[in-house]
Amino acid sequence: MGSARIAVIGTGYVGLTTGACLASLGHQVICVDVDETKVARLAAGQVDILEPGLEELVSRGLAAGRLSFVVGSRAAVADAEAVFLCVPTPMGAGGAADLRAVEAVIDEIAGCLPAGCAVITKSTVPVGTAQRIRAMLGRTDVPVVANPEFLREGTAVSDFLHPDRIVVGADEEPAARWVADLYADLDAPNVVTDAASAELVKYAANCFLAMKLSYVNAVAELCERLGADIESVTEGMGYDRRIGRSFLKPGPGWGGSCLPKDTHALVQVAESVGFDFSLLSSAIQENIAQRDRIVAKIAGAVGGSLAGARVGVLGLAFKAGTNDLRDSPALSVTAMLSAHGAEVTAYDPAIGGELPGMRIVDDPYQVAKGADAIVVLTEWDEFRRLDWSYIADLMQGDSVVDTRNLLDPQVVLSAGLTWLGLGRPRARVLAQ
Repeated sequence: MGSARIAVIGTGYVGLTTGACLASLGHQVICVDVDETKVARLAAGQVDILEPGLEELVSRGLAAGRLSFVVGSRAAVADAEAVFLCVPTPMGAGGAADLRAVEAVIDEIAGCLPAGCAVITKSTVPVGTAQRIRAMLGRTDVPVVANPEFLREGTAVSDFLHPDRIVVGADEEPAARWVADLYADLDAPNVVTDAASAELVKYAANCFLAMKLSYVNAVAELCERLGADIESVTEGMGYDRRIGRSFLKPGPGWGGSCLPKDTHALVQVAESVGFDFSLLSSAIQENIAQRDRIVAKIAGAVGGSLAGARVGVLGLAFKAGTNDLRDSPALSVTAMLSAHGAEVTAYDPAIGGELPGMRIVDDPYQVAKGADAIVVLTEWDEFRRLDWSYIADLMQGDSVVDTRNLLDPQVVLSAGLTWLGLGRPRARVLAQ
């Protein structure tokens, strides 16, 4: 199809990536936000989100005249052919998705939309939201389409432009196919379906990944108790094409802006129709238990009690390559350490400023000064390249708790330190 006139409401990770990428595909895109300062910065090409390739894409869109930023939705949608809703849908009371931001936008634009303009939910929304929006609009001349995003922070631009699939759902098939055609230049299979199915695809996919992560964390714990090696176990699993290699690395628990809220939301959706989704509920509980296990491992590394222990933390973002702290497992672990009386000093290459319960420094070696233990909580590659002999000289203790199995154990051990990973028996590591 040719160029379409598109309004994107919201300029967070999803909205800004969506707007910039759609502009790169040749569409005319207006991105909308309520924050005047943020809009002014974006209009000047200044992107505060740490996302590879995004700032360059925004700059190119601005220079080409295909991308612009405004405050307020009404004028932006006045002549739009498509409106993408990319506003936050955080976890609300009881775990259900909070749709107040979506509802506020619909209230604002309902009377301004041109006939035939498609309203498209890009935000993750519960099954039935398309019908709810249709009822709120009170219009039969405006199709409502579900088009969930599958963007990973740190690779969002690449994920948008090289997707595994494009999912579009609407109760009017022509509207769904028109939205699918917006992505015609991308080489990806299209799943065109009804709105409810499209809405459920996103939850089903994210919750499956969360359960896979909880499973591998539980298997890592089992490896430690049985003397097996999680790296060998997951290597053997990963060759099975039915399982695959992704999401098979143990860690301090899953977090971020999607998995925690999506898992709770799907449990709530299931309960609303009388289904006890105990499998998913167990994965959520296992994720909580994983953080308890990590804290217990750290306590053991400093002699059993965290009271007064000095713990140096490497990594705070929920994922390397991002500056996102939302539901970061690293923050959960550091909060628990602080609650148990530990003195926490932390470093993250993308995080500065102040955070409760810890001292943040701007040099990774500063976390080692007088530390009883060093804990790796985010998988930043630069931590592999640290001078661990120098760190050993700075430390008071000798324990390195690597919750990501990121470091080369032999490098740490040769520095005279003790390396403790997840699911990797000490005897096996020493024998390497």
